Amino acid sequence: MSLHATRPTISQLRTLAEASTVDELTYSPVGITAGSTAPPGFRRGQWSRELGNGRPVFERASEALRDWRMQSTSGLIVAHPGQPAVGAVVAMAAPLPVGYIDVVCRVVAVDDQNDRFGFTYGTLPVHPEQGEESFAIVIAPDGVVTVEITAVSRSRHPLARAFPPIARRLQHIATNRYLTAMQSLVAE
Repeated sequence: MSLHATRPTISQLRTLAEASTVDELTYSPVGITAGSTAPPGFRRGQWSRELGNGRPVFERASEALRDWRMQSTSGLIVAHPGQPAVGAVVAMAAPLPVGYIDVVCRVVAVDDQNDRFGFTYGTLPVHPEQGEESFAIVIAPDGVVTVEITAVSRSRHPLARAFPPIARRLQHIATNRYLTAMQSLVAE
């Protein structure tokens, strides 16, 4: 785990992402967000928020997700490799109450359909958690558009394991920031 007192640069995060391309995922099996239950020792969280109605809302939300704007608008510093593609590595710095923490993930799935766009990334060694997080924009047959987030994870770093309520609270705060960010991106 890497902590910074000051905001890291995109260049520093790109260097971190490049160095992490050979790293293995810190959990198994891949695809745990697609199941209905979490493996032993992991916790599962699911969140969604309605974004509006109609194909234009779906397209704006999907484009924002493709461009990693949900993450960057939520306060993360994101060094992404372009649009999500299986195998791509993304390095981000998440703000903490004091400083920043690096998080590095590999995209393990992309779901691009007429009524759904999303991707899933899994944690690499430079991450305080182990597991996957999945993001999707969905348009229902009645035109209602939602953003859906599923996380299956467990604390990996000793500090996060020592204070599980704090780790869960930080994840909850981050997820709410994602949802709020997507709402603001679609409203633009």
